[in-house]
Amino acid sequence: MIEKTFLMVKPDGVRRKLVGEILARFERKGLEILAMRILTLDEELVSLLYAEHIGKDFFPPFKEFIMSGPVVVCALQGENAIQSVRAIVGATNPQEAAPGTIRGDYGAITRYNLVHASDKPETARRELSIFFQDLCEDSPEI
Repeated sequence: MIEKTFLMVKPDGVRRKLVGEILARFERKGLEILAMRILTLDEELVSLLYAEHIGKDFFPPFKEFIMSGPVVVCALQGENAIQSVRAIVGATNPQEAAPGTIRGDYGAITRYNLVHASDKPETARRELSIFFQDLCEDSPEI
């Protein structure tokens, strides 16, 4: 099934100049980059993207980190894109992520785990709509 999904290279990935390496992994898997932007998230975007975490203890320092520098947001498309992207990204905790995954190869601690990726179709649809509304208007297959 062809799907669209959302991926974000976080400020630590941008600062470490890993954007090209990270995106190349998805392209080598056969996923297509439909759209890409570089921007620095403001409080409104962080609140939209991470709404389910507002009020949790870890959220204030995480919000400070995620707003600390530019991020690269991407819309990816391909066969079973959501599952494929999650497999390439690896476990949230880099200490538990398998070698060969982005977080397993480059991650250090959970807060600075390089990337964010949608975990299911509903999440992908919501996250893509925040940054790429034009891709969502005519796309029931997200």
